[in-house]
Amino acid sequence: MATVTPTPFVFKDMTLKIDADNYEAAVSKVELAPSTSQVTFKGATPGAVFTDVTAATWVCNVDYAQDWSDETSLSYYLFNHQGEQVEAVFVPKVGVDQPSINVTLVIVPGSIGGTVDQFATSSVALGVTGAPVFVPSA
Repeated sequence: MATVTPTPFVFKDMTLKIDADNYEAAVSKVELAPSTSQVTFKGATPGAVFTDVTAATWVCNVDYAQDWSDETSLSYYLFNHQGEQVEAVFVPKVGVDQPSINVTLVIVPGSIGGTVDQFATSSVALGVTGAPVFVPSA
């Protein structure tokens, strides 16, 4: 049996391209999160219990700074492209042997505004069509 030693990293220098534009300077969180459900069938015979899980569905959770002064900002992009499916590439750690992760995102708009005396930020849960695809680093 092999001993597996992780290589943990601090999430601070990543890249995020959505539809070929770089948005990493605007985001403070990118998280690809799966969701599954456990299903069980219980027959009338004692011990006739069968359990399985559903196929994972994915969502891309993004926290970002709002910017309504620049029409190329992520805020405007999400507002102007809502409902569209677009290609995105996420690299969790730049400069080390990390894969890139390709996904097809379903765009939703974020909120507008925020709390007094705070940076205006927003969070969105972007749907993922299919599953993330890992591409090994070159």
